[in-house]
Amino acid sequence: MSGTAAAGVPDAPRRVAVLGAGAVGTLLGGLLSASGAEVVLLDPRVPDAGGEIVIHEPDGRRVVARVQRAGAPADLPTPPDLVVLAVKTFDLAGALDDMRAWPVAPVLTIQNGVGAEDLVGAARPGVAHVAGSLTAPVERTGPHEVQWRGRGGLGLAPVAGSVEDLLAGLVRAFTDAGLPAERIADARAMKWSKLLGNLVGNALSALADRDPAAVYADPALFELERRQLLEALAVMRALGIRPVALPGANVPLLAFGIRLPGPLSRFALRRAVVGARGGKSPSLRLHLRGGAEGPSEVAWLNGAVARAGRAQGVTTPVNAALAALVEAATVDPVLAADLAADPARIVDLVEAGGPGGPATPPADHSLPRPAP
Repeated sequence: MSGTAAAGVPDAPRRVAVLGAGAVGTLLGGLLSASGAEVVLLDPRVPDAGGEIVIHEPDGRRVVARVQRAGAPADLPTPPDLVVLAVKTFDLAGALDDMRAWPVAPVLTIQNGVGAEDLVGAARPGVAHVAGSLTAPVERTGPHEVQWRGRGGLGLAPVAGSVEDLLAGLVRAFTDAGLPAERIADARAMKWSKLLGNLVGNALSALADRDPAAVYADPALFELERRQLLEALAVMRALGIRPVALPGANVPLLAFGIRLPGPLSRFALRRAVVGARGGKSPSLRLHLRGGAEGPSEVAWLNGAVARAGRAQGVTTPVNAALAALVEAATVDPVLAADLAADPARIVDLVEAGGPGGPATPPADHSLPRPAP
């Protein structure tokens, strides 16, 4: 991996710092290491125990030995050529504060939902920036071990700076390491298309504590599912965004299936959703039912649709109610248990506008800004 692109941006990352050693950060860091980069995983919550990680792939097992670990950016003796921001969206502002020692390091954002790229751009104006959308289902099974449950892929799109050579290098590195990667022309279309996929079988699976196939088998729950997706498509139209295909995810076909008549839509989407997840439980369900630390990401999924809808004058009552209901259940275990025991109550509460009723708008979880 050699060569330097315009404005000091490398054509392929030689030294990579991955902030966030969860499932996504560990997978991407491991694959970049396998492609020849020097990778450091940074996460103070993950113990430093050896330099290898294990990736259980869809068709085998891979041990990546050349991965370093550190607790903070100050522990790195040399600035990286690329920073992969793999923290959850609610931790992004803190991660950007941590990166002040590397003011010009190019960034790859990989967060779910929309809004992360705006926050990075505001904190690091003019710095080379690539957005990523991962469609491969992956979960961490140990501090240094991940389960990659389905091939999927990685979309990569330019956001800021002269990054074409870096983009080409990243596409080549990830593809050579076994993760199909592709350059996407429009970062905003890519992120909204990935958001549409993130909404599928997620919030209702969490609230009902059922896998997506069971949600789709329930006509009343499926109708809510379909309405939330139709609302998201309406917001995308108002924003002038068309769904784009991502590696491993034909989002335009998903959008077509959503618009089919109810029974046909349910049949088509149920097959697609079950196959795409590779047995991995939806992220919101894992958070709500598994007691994960930190806020729920629903504010940057359904909540993002509701906020964008308000800004565009598009009504999004189902997304707003689902966002409010998931947040309420996250802090109220009794409510969470009641909803799982009686999914019909989920329908009633969503139709009523959420746990607080239609007079209570969904919380505006704008991304926090890093400290000046």
